Amino acid sequence: MDRHEGFREFVLARQQALRQTAYLLVGDTHLAEDLLQSVLMKVAGHWHKLARGGNPEAYTRKALVNQYISWRRRSQPEVPSADPPEHGVSYDEAALDRIVLRRALAKLTRKQRAVIVLRFWEDLTEAQTAEALGCSIGNVKSQTHHALARLRTLAPELSADFQEVAK
Repeated sequence: MDRHEGFREFVLARQQALRQTAYLLVGDTHLAEDLLQSVLMKVAGHWHKLARGGNPEAYTRKALVNQYISWRRRSQPEVPSADPPEHGVSYDEAALDRIVLRRALAKLTRKQRAVIVLRFWEDLTEAQTAEALGCSIGNVKSQTHHALARLRTLAPELSADFQEVAK
């Protein structure tokens, strides 16, 4: 058996979802590509073990989050772009909400952002999130609570949405 057998198929099947998770973590398309690429290189090195009974998706997601949290490549923090122009361009409510949310997410700590992405984008349970982050369920609950409180402060116009998420 080729030690990379099935890896290509895994990447083709899950690449889009993993790229979206990476983007939500770093907030930049190019950095997300770099992050995902570096993680997939590591996953390829362990593929023979994962293919024999591991959980490749969970392993890759955990590697993605761990690499993001410890990534030193980013020499400067993410800085949101200037406010959207008020004249000449019309935005719908959902687009404006996404802009506000993206800016608020950029101001969370890396662990808080990772918890929010895993819990509410990836739709992982608290236990799955704790496993992906290598921490306790209590830590996930605490980080989620603090992250949602911070998001409510940073984006009060989205508070009703955060209330629904917290339920």
